[in-house]
Amino acid sequence: MIYLWTALGALAAVVLLVLLTAYICFRMAFYAPRKKKNTSEEFELPPGEIYEPYRDTMVEWMKEARKLPHEEMTVTSFDGLKLFGKYYEYSKGAPIELMLHGYRGNAERDLCGGIQRCFSLGRNALLVDLRSSCKSDGRVISFGINESRDCLTWIDFMIDRFGKDVQIILTGISMGAATVMITAGKKLPENVRFVLADCGYTSAREIIKKTIREMKLPAAPLFPFVKLGAKIFGRFDLEETSPVEAMKKCTIPVIFFHGEADDFVPCEMSRINFEACTAEKSLVTFKGAGHGLSYLADPEAYLEALADFSNKVGVETSVIKK
Repeated sequence: MIYLWTALGALAAVVLLVLLTAYICFRMAFYAPRKKKNTSEEFELPPGEIYEPYRDTMVEWMKEARKLPHEEMTVTSFDGLKLFGKYYEYSKGAPIELMLHGYRGNAERDLCGGIQRCFSLGRNALLVDLRSSCKSDGRVISFGINESRDCLTWIDFMIDRFGKDVQIILTGISMGAATVMITAGKKLPENVRFVLADCGYTSAREIIKKTIREMKLPAAPLFPFVKLGAKIFGRFDLEETSPVEAMKKCTIPVIFFHGEADDFVPCEMSRINFEACTAEKSLVTFKGAGHGLSYLADPEAYLEALADFSNKVGVETSVIKK
């Protein structure tokens, strides 16, 4: 009998250790504590020295965005979360870019300059805070899994709000790019004209394993705990789908942008996504540009490439000179 109790005790200890490890992985990768909203004098920048040369430009963009007239919009997600967005109108009836930010970011920080870029192409912009960011509800980041479902909710809302003829462009940066790629693999209304994926990763598995290796930890043994943490504590399947798998069944045109000096999401990931994409596509890379910095590094080339692709896929566009 004593051997049975010993065995049960050992088993319980193993189970507890597995659950504890999975919970720690969940907290590190997927849990998002509530952040305070920046004051009128605060301007959050992404962490890292690569953003310092662009600090003044990014802050100026944020100041301009805060002064622009806009309409705050909300939707309710499939699981009952209230999600927030801000709509900036350049011209009534113009195409609208639905813009999604990156991992642990927010719309103002990651998409600063996005409004100005849209206006430079004669477009309206709807910048949304993803679940668990800023004013949007939630505490779990799901690397594009649930966020893509939220994207579908925003699309339905836009058609209802702006009319059945509204032209929608899905735009995302980093995890936002992964989200719009996953969304593009689903059945979408004809209103969605194309996708802009800026520095998106191939899959949650690959980007998480890369991060684990950079922490000097063994990626192969730890990733199953990360996936288990997502399943048990986040209540989602991390490998339900991926950007690269979605691209294999995509029917909507996609333009990929990526900085060749990106050391967070390697440029090679966009090349892999591009090769997998079965729809009309274009890949534009920027020499020397770090993560999320392609537009800042060369705004004229970015706008020109985007305008050319837009016209090619039937969204009439020209660069508006200021």
